[in-house]
Amino acid sequence: MNPPLTARNVSMVPCHRCHLISQIPSDGKLSGMACPRCGAALHQRKPDSLNRTWALVIAAIVFYIPAMVLPISVTTTFAGAQSDTIMSGVIYFIHSGSWHIALVIFVASVLVPILKILILIFLLISVQVKSKWRPLDSTRLYRIIELIGKWSMVDIYVITLMAALIKLGGLASFDAGPAALYFGTMVVFTMFAAMSFDPRLIWDCMEENHDSG
Repeated sequence: MNPPLTARNVSMVPCHRCHLISQIPSDGKLSGMACPRCGAALHQRKPDSLNRTWALVIAAIVFYIPAMVLPISVTTTFAGAQSDTIMSGVIYFIHSGSWHIALVIFVASVLVPILKILILIFLLISVQVKSKWRPLDSTRLYRIIELIGKWSMVDIYVITLMAALIKLGGLASFDAGPAALYFGTMVVFTMFAAMSFDPRLIWDCMEENHDSG
């Protein structure tokens, strides 16, 4: 079987910023070479993709712990103040009969971040051990975390909306708790982690297998 036709095989390199494909010099060196259209430095693969992604994933895990443990919202009424974590908020909406709101918050604030982190760890390990197991499915997993990444901020949007509505009512005070900052930071880290991971690394071991064959 002939190896697949890629930019690397035909001495071409794509720009990571504007996606223009440029010809690699005859000596094969990309050091100091810039994209003729946008001026970005050219690389066959994103520089230090694995190390940067690992660092961002670990940082996301570190921030996710206080995001789940600390209060995500603080409600102050005449009866006193009440603090709620993400999970206590989910439980409250379930007991109050608003199970659809509880489901949205649970999926966006608990399930999606955990799945993103687990998928990124799986992809990183697969690339590092040069796994050849179902690369197409691994690429699809990467596209999924890219697609669902923006929905991880739903919980923050809900808190912001509730704070605005309650303060307009004037009967209570609703403020974001310390977990909101940790949660938002965690989401940003997972988004940058997905951006820093180079999915072409998934297929590199397959190309090496063709070359060795």
